Amino acid sequence: MSLQPFITLYRYALEPIAPFSWFGIKVCPIELVAALRLCTILRQTREDLYARHQRRAGGKSVEERSFLRDACTSLTIKFGGEAIIGPLLGVPPSFVLSGVSPGVYIAAQAIVEYIPVIPPMSLSTELPLSIVDGFTRALLLCSLIPKPVITHASPVIASSPWTLLLSSLVIANGGLFITSMFSFLEPTPLTLVTPAAIKPYGWTATEIWCAPFITGLYALLTHAQPFWAELHSVISTVLGNTGDKVGPMDPEAARALCALILAGMFSTRTAKNYGLVWKRGVAEKIKTQ
Repeated sequence: MSLQPFITLYRYALEPIAPFSWFGIKVCPIELVAALRLCTILRQTREDLYARHQRRAGGKSVEERSFLRDACTSLTIKFGGEAIIGPLLGVPPSFVLSGVSPGVYIAAQAIVEYIPVIPPMSLSTELPLSIVDGFTRALLLCSLIPKPVITHASPVIASSPWTLLLSSLVIANGGLFITSMFSFLEPTPLTLVTPAAIKPYGWTATEIWCAPFITGLYALLTHAQPFWAELHSVISTVLGNTGDKVGPMDPEAARALCALILAGMFSTRTAKNYGLVWKRGVAEKIKTQ
């Protein structure tokens, strides 16, 4: 299968769009889609948690929602991981260098909040959107996360595969970990609780393990660091290639391939969550959301 259509799609999705480009502000379609998607999911999740709380405890301990709390939730999920890993690498987080991306997410939050009704999550809506999620997440895991690591001023950090994978894990999941720990999405006041990621079987969630896996795959295909080039050569030899040394894959093609793999992962997760592929039973413990 040719990856060229997906490469072209990415190029178009990363082009600055008007009217932002008129003022020298770089906002691309894929960033707008990702922001609106995140804010929509968060609103659907809040409404679902509120309905569950009403059935369980009525109106007890319910706190009036504020736009600031909801906007902080979106911003924490988006930038929380950066805020954690940035100081460890000596790299300023993106929201410190520019206010464009935080502004996009705040605007997306306002738009989503003022939509009168948003339907709850269902198989018919989440399955096609899983493909969108795959492409937006691949941009983060293949383009945004590896660059500050592999171009780091310290040769030790720039060549460390562990630093690359750890950065991917923390940046992709750190913000969600924080919001879960402080119950940002619950209808009650903020409370310190055990994050879902470290509860039993929480580590099996697709969102957690797909981040280092996809970043590692991208690094393997593109030879982002010497370790990955050597590993690619070893794997090629084991698979029977005794000819010329295996070369790196084009970064755009590798990103497109990773996006398709992520789309498949997220689609499988959605199908499982809504009972389309696996019936509930023993496998119910293996959480893939």
